[in-house]
Amino acid sequence: MADGFGATTTTDEVLDGVDLTGKRYLVTGVSAGLGVETARALVAHGAAVVGAARDLAKAESATAEVRAAAESGTGSFELLQLDLASLASVRAAADRLIADGRRFDAVIANAGIMATPEGRTADGFELQFGTNHLGHFLFVNRIAPLIVDGGRFVGLSSGAHHFSDIDLDDPNFETTPYDPWRAYGAAKTANALFAVEFDRRHRGRGIRAASVHPGGINTELGRYMSEEAQATLTAAIAQMQASGQGFAFKSVPQGAATSVWAATVADPAEIGGRYLEDCHVAETVETQSVGFGVRPYALDAARAKLLWDKSEALVGESF
Repeated sequence: MADGFGATTTTDEVLDGVDLTGKRYLVTGVSAGLGVETARALVAHGAAVVGAARDLAKAESATAEVRAAAESGTGSFELLQLDLASLASVRAAADRLIADGRRFDAVIANAGIMATPEGRTADGFELQFGTNHLGHFLFVNRIAPLIVDGGRFVGLSSGAHHFSDIDLDDPNFETTPYDPWRAYGAAKTANALFAVEFDRRHRGRGIRAASVHPGGINTELGRYMSEEAQATLTAAIAQMQASGQGFAFKSVPQGAATSVWAATVADPAEIGGRYLEDCHVAETVETQSVGFGVRPYALDAARAKLLWDKSEALVGESF
């Protein structure tokens, strides 16, 4: 890459010398980890940021550094209540933004849950698919008119999409035996496919969409994992390291860097409809490796359209 960015690049390195004054961004999942760091970096460089979170009290506490950055510069920060596991909450949050009417230069769908025990959302969807994909699908599509022409949508996927493609016949594990990693992998594949189809539908306005693998980061994302799920992850990492793939955990500022890069300074034509990692477009790979690369099924345009249609049917709205 001409810019020299890579796996160890941080958010502030991505934005070194970049003035985001006058830009406005929305980031979901600002109560911990990558969401907080993404918001902080953007605000610290002058942007106005709306941070969405399910638990506003937790987010208020977690974003103290974001508010400090806003007070010391030209940026600003405000919170929005959003529970992605409830379509009623998603619709209410989207309605508030539409009524407000202010536009966004980019929307970053950062929130998510990982490898949870089997569960259901308020609307009866498998918990990980419903929260990670369907909640964002409804929310982002409802506020799509607020994204400026030439704006961007960034959805967080994961290297864990290697674990599983999305089963379009049974996305909610109604007949398939539930496995937390298979369900997480399917949801992360869905996140990547959503970006592919969103990009196709909105590029006429100059809006480009991409999905992001942030890398392995020790955050709250794994707080719901059982001992068995944790053991599966540990074994997968050990296998990658033994095979010479060089897996290494990232810091939070390194993990949030690709999202910030995609939303601000990356070439839109380069990233549109693509899967990104380490501040560059990922290589397509045919074999499983949660450490790097994207599987072809996560970028399949035909499956992206089918998932879009399925998602519309499940949430009961067409876009």
